Amino acid sequence: MSNSHKIGRDDSWEGVVVDLSRGMLDGANMYHFAEIRLAHGETVKVRIGRGLWKSIAVGDRIVKRPGVDPVKG
Repeated sequence: MSNSHKIGRDDSWEGVVVDLSRGMLDGANMYHFAEIRLAHGETVKVRIGRGLWKSIAVGDRIVKRPGVDPVKG
């Protein structure tokens, strides 16, 4: 099951990208998302920055540590 989740500054997780998407949710701004399968099997959809979104592909590992933005791992 997939849950939508906005990345919080205090969140910490790591997982593998299973899907990438983007959309103009408010009709004016482009938002970038990655669906991530976490180590324990849960899948979450998180909003990420455009630069990271453009640099990753399905199968890449993403790491999020508290207080920093997610990075390709």
